[in-house]
Amino acid sequence: MRRDPDTPRGELHRLQHKSKVLKGNSLGDPTDRDLNVWTPAGWNEKESLPLLVDLKGYWSSALAHANWQPFGENVPERLDRLVAAGMPPVIVAFPDCFTKLYGNQYLNSLGSGRYADYVCDEIVPFVEKQFHCGGDGRRGVFGKSSGGYGAAWHGLHRSDFWSAIAINSGDMGFDALFIPTLFEDCDLLASHGYSIEKYVKHVESKPKIGGKDTLCLMDLAMSAFYDPDLTQFRNMRLPLDPYTGEIIPERWNNWLAHDPVNMLDGREGELRRLKAIWMDCGDHDQFRIHYGMRRFSKKLKAARIAHTYEEYDDNHSDVDYRMDKFIPFLARTLSDKTSPLAKRKPTRKA
Repeated sequence: MRRDPDTPRGELHRLQHKSKVLKGNSLGDPTDRDLNVWTPAGWNEKESLPLLVDLKGYWSSALAHANWQPFGENVPERLDRLVAAGMPPVIVAFPDCFTKLYGNQYLNSLGSGRYADYVCDEIVPFVEKQFHCGGDGRRGVFGKSSGGYGAAWHGLHRSDFWSAIAINSGDMGFDALFIPTLFEDCDLLASHGYSIEKYVKHVESKPKIGGKDTLCLMDLAMSAFYDPDLTQFRNMRLPLDPYTGEIIPERWNNWLAHDPVNMLDGREGELRRLKAIWMDCGDHDQFRIHYGMRRFSKKLKAARIAHTYEEYDDNHSDVDYRMDKFIPFLARTLSDKTSPLAKRKPTRKA
């Protein structure tokens, strides 16, 4: 879908933020970061709107959601269209949380940095002050894949801060997600003496990274989020013996403790505080995430926690079109119906 030239265009504000909570992070990642914020057409500083925060999937940053798209919309263009079609207006923040681990899971970890605190304690207050938006009861967070994991983590741990979450194909069901590929990762490490450091430096020396290397680097990086070892290269270590493939219970249990399906146990009260929970996933996700999403939804049902869960005929890739479902869902949930912008009539159909 290409932009309709008659659709009122919002504004993308390109800002910079200096972080305090990221100082001294174990990876030496930068603390001065770019930050994009989208405001809808017709917005002015006197207009207080809900705030949504976009957590991007792995191998990327939310800044990339503003990039030009050859055969479709970027996210600001999508937001323009949705608001023009009648979605309650919101303000959306696109923080940069990229790390030397090639992405982020948006939690606090010694292996990566305090990124949950970065989002909640720095980025959101900064945006709310600059744009007179959000506040208690009017904050939502959404994401896909690793960003979906981040939305789940924040819902499970920071429902005092957020009021609604949307999880699109979020990492969960770790046995189905990681076990099959961890054995493939060991095969790739074999020609490098099973050394993570030698393997990573070899891959990074290539003119092009792709294929199984991309998946292996991502799997290795997960250990720095879930089970970091600060004595090792980039804080990474495997949860299994790379030669025999035998699971190391202590290591693997640390991963499982970070699986949203397991984190839910004992945290049901956190999710009950949320105004709304959206979940969706392709029914043949190539990373097998639909199994974890089904388990999470099953537990929510058993705990009688209201939520929406949808499966659709697709896999894990190129599913930004699902934003047409969950962004309006969040906007309606958090909308103040007395807002002048919220009252206006849509200019055209979606």
